[in-house]
Amino acid sequence: MQPLTESHNLRTQQIDRLSTLEILEVINDEDASIAGVIRSLLPEIAQAVDVITAQFRLGGRLIYAGAGTSGRLGVLDAVECQPTFSTPPEMVQALLAGGDPALTQAVEGAEDRYEGGKTDFLALNPTPHDVVVGIAASGTTPYVLGVLDAANEIGAKTIAIACNTPAPILDRASIKIAALVGPEVITGSTRMKAGTAQKMILNMLSTASMIKLGKVYGNLMVDVRVTNQKLANRARGIVAEVVGLGQDEAARLLQLSNNEVKTAIVVGLLNISVEEARQRLAEHRGMLRNVIELPLE
Repeated sequence: MQPLTESHNLRTQQIDRLSTLEILEVINDEDASIAGVIRSLLPEIAQAVDVITAQFRLGGRLIYAGAGTSGRLGVLDAVECQPTFSTPPEMVQALLAGGDPALTQAVEGAEDRYEGGKTDFLALNPTPHDVVVGIAASGTTPYVLGVLDAANEIGAKTIAIACNTPAPILDRASIKIAALVGPEVITGSTRMKAGTAQKMILNMLSTASMIKLGKVYGNLMVDVRVTNQKLANRARGIVAEVVGLGQDEAARLLQLSNNEVKTAIVVGLLNISVEEARQRLAEHRGMLRNVIELPLE
């Protein structure tokens, strides 16, 4: 039986005969169907988020594993967690078949190396507290299967995202997310609809987990890491908004707090020292709302 990701899309069979605008309309129509597929998967995604959050609280890591487009999307999501949520580099990681060279060019045969997946995963010195998310549009990638098998052997939690079913990687995971977005616009080009679906799911996994860890207050990025002027401006604006101060006073609080946005907010709202603000945040596991909305002693 032909995999769904390799089947022909009847709606795009004449796409090479269309005008530029018509081509774009067809692609857009296909893309518009993806969100509905993802909505149907929200229970499974929620289950995955709860597992990831629980393992983070135990000191575990989130480790994505994939090849090609799927692997690069994992790298993208992992890297973006650092500036967005001030996560240490090891907290969210990604294994890409072929390593760093595969980020910018195809590394032939890397995805077919089952033992390579096991070796790369074990090199991270994994523990049962870790969570592994295997990503493969086909659901058959040997590299990803190797990672998942190694993860299961050491007792780590496992999640799989595939765009076919049945799929071997789904069989290897405790939580199975089958994003069946259908045939691609260009037959087999899973960088398109399948890639978009994977990106949406990865966004949900990381963002929702970070929200549950208290790295967001309201919808504000209160754990942002200030590494450039844009992020410095964002941090200042967040402190000013939450505390109700002008930009200059917000900048002063941030300087006092070593650019720790949550610390600056607690100092500004509760009128306490930086050390005490950090202590209160630690006592409440970094949950800003629990600190600033508790009655003052």
